[in-house]
Amino acid sequence: MKTTTSIKVGQNEFTLETGRLAKQADGAVLVTCGANMVLVTVVSDKREGDMDFLPLTVEYQEKFYATGKIPGGYFKREGRPTGDATLTARIIDRPIRPLFPEGYFFNTQVVATVLSSDGQIDSGVLASLGASAALSTSDIPFKGPTALVHVGRIDGQLIANPSKAQLENSDMDIMVAGSKNGILMVEGESKYISEEDLMSALKFAHENILSFVKLQEDLVQKASKPKRQFTPREIDPAFKADVEKALYSNIQDNFKIREKVKRYEAFNQLKKAAEQQFLASLDGDLLGTRKKELSALIEDMKYRASRNMILDEGVRIDGRDTLTVRPIACEVGVLPRTHGSGLFTRGETQVIGTVTLGTSDDEQMIDTLGGMVTKKFMLHYNFPPYSVGETGRMGGQSRREIGHGFLAERALKAVLPPYEKFPYTLRIVSEVLESNGSSSMGTVCSGMLALLDAGVPVVANVAGVAMGLIKEGTRVAILTDILGDEDHLGDMDFKVAGGRDGITSFQMDIKIEGLTFEIMEKALAQAKTGRNHILAEMEKVMSQPRNAISEYAPRIETIKIKPEKVREVIGSGGKVIRGIIEATGVKIDIEDDGTINIFSSEMESIAKAKKMISDICEEVEVGKVYSGRVVKITDFGAFVEVLPNTQGLLHISEVAHDRIRSVGEVLKEGENIDVKVLDVDRTGRIKLSRKVLLDRPN
Repeated sequence: MKTTTSIKVGQNEFTLETGRLAKQADGAVLVTCGANMVLVTVVSDKREGDMDFLPLTVEYQEKFYATGKIPGGYFKREGRPTGDATLTARIIDRPIRPLFPEGYFFNTQVVATVLSSDGQIDSGVLASLGASAALSTSDIPFKGPTALVHVGRIDGQLIANPSKAQLENSDMDIMVAGSKNGILMVEGESKYISEEDLMSALKFAHENILSFVKLQEDLVQKASKPKRQFTPREIDPAFKADVEKALYSNIQDNFKIREKVKRYEAFNQLKKAAEQQFLASLDGDLLGTRKKELSALIEDMKYRASRNMILDEGVRIDGRDTLTVRPIACEVGVLPRTHGSGLFTRGETQVIGTVTLGTSDDEQMIDTLGGMVTKKFMLHYNFPPYSVGETGRMGGQSRREIGHGFLAERALKAVLPPYEKFPYTLRIVSEVLESNGSSSMGTVCSGMLALLDAGVPVVANVAGVAMGLIKEGTRVAILTDILGDEDHLGDMDFKVAGGRDGITSFQMDIKIEGLTFEIMEKALAQAKTGRNHILAEMEKVMSQPRNAISEYAPRIETIKIKPEKVREVIGSGGKVIRGIIEATGVKIDIEDDGTINIFSSEMESIAKAKKMISDICEEVEVGKVYSGRVVKITDFGAFVEVLPNTQGLLHISEVAHDRIRSVGEVLKEGENIDVKVLDVDRTGRIKLSRKVLLDRPN
C-alpha cells in the first residue's frame, strides 16, 4: 500500500513515498522535491557471508532521461559513473555505515537512481534521505534515521539545500550528515571561512537534519516492517579468556614499536605464534571457526590496547603526545621536466605532487545531467599498493582515490588565480609514495609546493592536517596528525585544509553515533594550530611563487580585439585562424568578447601570431600612409588593399597630378604602391590618394 509523508525544510518541500515502487526490495523509498525524484532501494542477504566486516555497497545512478537527454558517446547509454556520481555514492555510504549493528556481516546493497531532475537541487541530498528512509522502513537492522543537508551562505545568511544558482554566489558549499545524536559526516569547501563560521553552519545543518529525521520517523510509524532477528557471532568465553591472557601484554608491547613496518611485522609474528599455540591441534570446521575468532580477538585487543595507551598514558603509537605533528621535510623542483613539482614528507607519509600547465584544448569535458561542463583545474590522486608495502592491482581509480583527490582539489582550488589573470588549464597529479596516515592532506601540501615551484600566482598558501578522536565514555582525546592505525582504531577522521586566514576544505567521518559540537570545536581549534605549524615548515622551503614559469611550459600572450573583429580573425569555417596556427605553430584560444590567448613555448612564434592578428584587426586611420596592393582596376579608379581584407578606392583623379585617360596607364593589378587615407565615411568606405605623396611637376 502506498504511504507518503511530507515536510518543508528550508525553501523546499520534500516527500517520502513507499509501497508503490520496487516492492520486492527489502526497502524502497521514492524521494520527491519539486521536479526532482530519486528512487532508493536496499537489499540485504538473509544468509551471512564469510566476511568479518560489513560488506556494504552503495550505487548512485544518474539516468540521462531524467533531464530529457540522450547520453553522448558511441553506445548512447549510461556508462561508468562520473567522478561526481562516485563522490555522491560515498556521501550516501559514509553516514549510514557506522549505524549497522556490530557484527552485522550480511551482504547489503543500496541503489539510488535519479529518475527526474531539474538540475537545481542536489540529488545527493534526496538520495541520502532515501537511503536512510529505505533502511529504516525495511526489516534490515539499522540504528537510524540519518539525513544529509546541503548548506550555503550568501551575504552572511545560511541557506539549507540551496539551488545551483544560489551556490554560485555562496562562500561555502557544505554537505552535513547526522542523526538525532549529532553529526556523522561533513564534506565541503569554503572561501576562507573561520572555525566559528564553520561551527555555525554545522549547527544550522543539524537543526535541519532533525526535520528530516522527523519526516522519516513519521514514515516508519506508518509503513515500517518488523526488523529481522539478528544475533552477532559469539566467541566461546573460555577460548576468548585464554587468548587474551596469552596475548594482551604482547600486543601492548608491540604498540611501543615506533616504526610502522617493524610494528606490523611484530604483529604478524605474534599472530603466527598464536595460531600455532591455539590452532595446531584443530581441524575441520572448528579450525576454520577458531581461526576467524582468533583474528577477531587480536583486532579487538589491538583496538583496546592502542586506545587505553592514549587515554591512560597520553602516549600515542609513535610516541607523540596528542598535539605534536610528525617531522616534516619539503623539497621543490625535484622533477626537472615537469612544469612544477613538490615533495612533501610527514613522518612515514610521503607524497610527490606535479603541476602541468595547459591550454584551453586541455580542459576536461564532462557530460552531466545538467549538460556539458568543462573543468580548467583538475587534481588526480594515485595510491599505488607499494605505498603501504603491499602488492595489488594497478590501473583505474578506486572510489577512495577519487574521494581523496576531490578533497585536495577543493583545498587548492580556493587559492588559484582567476582565469582572466592566468589563463591556463591546470592539472595537479599526486603520487603517494609512502602512506601512514592522511595522504590526502599530504596531497594538499605537495600540490601547494608544486604550484609555487611552477610559478602559479596563487593568492595564498594552504596546508592540511588530519585530526583523530579516541572516546570512551567521558574520556576524550583529540589527536593531531593521525597515523593510519589511529584512523583505523579511532573514532574520527577529520581532515581540515586552509591557510592562516581560514578554511578552504574539510571532510569528517566518525564511527560512533554522533559527535557533540563541543568536541568538534576543540578539534577545529587544535587543527588550526597544527595546520599553521605545517604551513610554516613548508614556507621555510618556498613561500612565494617563482618569478617565471618553467621553460618547458607554454608561454601565453593575451591580447584584446574588438568583439566585431572576432569573425574576421576566425574567418569562414575557421580558415583564417587555422592559417595563423599553421604558419606559427602556436595554440590560440579566442573568446566572443574579443579576448585572445596565444600559447607557445617560443616567444618568436607568439610575436609572429600576434602581428598577424593585429594586422587583421587593424583599422585604417585618416591621414595615415599605407603601403597597399592594387587588387582591381576600373574605369573610375583602383581598389587598393591597405590592410588585410580592407580595401579603399583610389579615384582616377587621385592617381597622379597630371590628368590621365586610364588608370591602367599608370598602375597594374598586383602592384604595391603608397597611398594616404583621405577620408572614411559613415558606411566605412575609404577614400585614398596617391598624388598627395608625389612631388608636383614644374
